[in-house]
Amino acid sequence: MTTTMKKAIFTLSLVFFGLVTVMAQNQFPSQVWHKGNIYGADGQTFSGLIKYDLDNNLVQLKSESIITLTASNVSNFEIYDEIFGGVRTFYSLPFSLNGDYETPIFFEVLTQGDDIALLCREYIATDSRSMGAYGAMGMNPFWGPQTMTGYRLAFNYYFFKNGRIQKYNLKKKELYNYLTGYDDEIDLFMRKNRLEHDKRGDLLRITAYYNELNKN
Repeated sequence: MTTTMKKAIFTLSLVFFGLVTVMAQNQFPSQVWHKGNIYGADGQTFSGLIKYDLDNNLVQLKSESIITLTASNVSNFEIYDEIFGGVRTFYSLPFSLNGDYETPIFFEVLTQGDDIALLCREYIATDSRSMGAYGAMGMNPFWGPQTMTGYRLAFNYYFFKNGRIQKYNLKKKELYNYLTGYDDEIDLFMRKNRLEHDKRGDLLRITAYYNELNKN
């Protein structure tokens, strides 16, 4: 094999590896395996690679084999999300999604304090914008809209307060109904930091700020 051919094959290998890496990154968090831990309702702890499915409230563990657990079998689980960076924590909590009866489902905990916790459930929604031949995921440090060809990552938000989980309808007036007693302080904090009431990272910062105010 000639030196030129070896160099060509090596170059093609790098290109292929780069393409595979890009395509792997162009996946939503629920579509990949993450390092993490699962804490069972019976007290057992499982460690390995984890993939979650919030639509069906399932979590899978890949170690020597793959096992699937439901929200009824799990207390909580945590993952290190290499796509967005950082540890993310999910709890199994009773809630009625369809208005019939409560059943354990998974919520991600974004921030929590003594008075209130901000929860969310992500889902993949249809997106009409074209993002290129292979798709591309747009992201920012505070989880702005992540998109791929035909789809985008979206969230439903919930507040856990007074022992109840209530869905947040993304209206600013309702936000103040949850974060009571500090309207002026929160309004100033939002204006000073140019925060929106309906964006993941901004909503997290606002709720965390409220919990700090509420400690005083």
